[in-house]
Amino acid sequence: MGDDWRPTAPIENIRLRASLLAKTRQFFAARDVLEVETPLLSAATVSDPHLQSFSTRYNGPGLPANTPFYLQTSPEAAMKRLLAAGSGSIYQICKAFRDGELGARHNPEFTMLEWYRVGFDHVALMVEVEALVKLLLGLSAEFERLSYCAAFERHLGINPHTASREALCRYAVDAGIAGGLKSDEIERDGWLDLLMSQLIEPHLGQTAPVFIYDYPASFAALAKIRPGTPPLAERFELYITGFELANGYHELCDAGELQRRYEKDARLRQASGVSVPAINSRLRAALATGLPPSSGVALGFDRLLMLAAKVGTIREVMAFTVASA
Repeated sequence: MGDDWRPTAPIENIRLRASLLAKTRQFFAARDVLEVETPLLSAATVSDPHLQSFSTRYNGPGLPANTPFYLQTSPEAAMKRLLAAGSGSIYQICKAFRDGELGARHNPEFTMLEWYRVGFDHVALMVEVEALVKLLLGLSAEFERLSYCAAFERHLGINPHTASREALCRYAVDAGIAGGLKSDEIERDGWLDLLMSQLIEPHLGQTAPVFIYDYPASFAALAKIRPGTPPLAERFELYITGFELANGYHELCDAGELQRRYEKDARLRQASGVSVPAINSRLRAALATGLPPSSGVALGFDRLLMLAAKVGTIREVMAFTVASA
């Protein structure tokens, strides 16, 4: 077997992880944000068409034989149940799991920092995210804030809210990233995703970290939608040196709207041939009882460590990756 027993990360990066975890806990303690712990196994999982869960089955006392469970893609649903129960502002550092994600910046098991601030909107939460990231990375320059529309106009010269699917397709074809796809082979949001990931994201946060905010309403996920022309999803993503570090929402509090968004996700999953999980009935019940006005954000802690350690692969900051576990 040779040396394949050894950790993938150098010991100094394992020490760096411990140091940044301690600083993170100090940051939230100073703000009176409660640390919580929720299960990694759940009877329900995320409906997002872009995320695939690991599943397992329980055989033992107390539950029916062969009861299905999922390893959580994030602690979001359980943490929102705590918010609805009156926890106040909370954070969690935990493992999350996503099937099919492996590469320089991905491992199917990874560390996530997720927190929720009662009474914050997404704008206020961006201020706190900036403060934490500055602390952990030793940064002093102000972070840029750029709307989704402004990012498209700056880098591609097009308005993502008004451009037709055909126009988005033509741009992708001209840029050589369409891969032979025709306009009607993917939805309009698919073309926006392609342009964003291939032509805009690599340029984001190269001189200073940048928040992209106010996404099209169709990209709301579980964020509130602000009425207007056009309506906008009150969410943000933080980019540093060309890759996403954090994803935040001004949280949806309407159980009926949660059901409608799940049904939309289910249709998209069916169309792409992937399994459709049952809606998280306990999350829906929590929202129906009353989720306090709040905003939440998930931050990839391993990616933050990559930036702190100035390394190019996630394996250099993880003791063991899936390939060496």
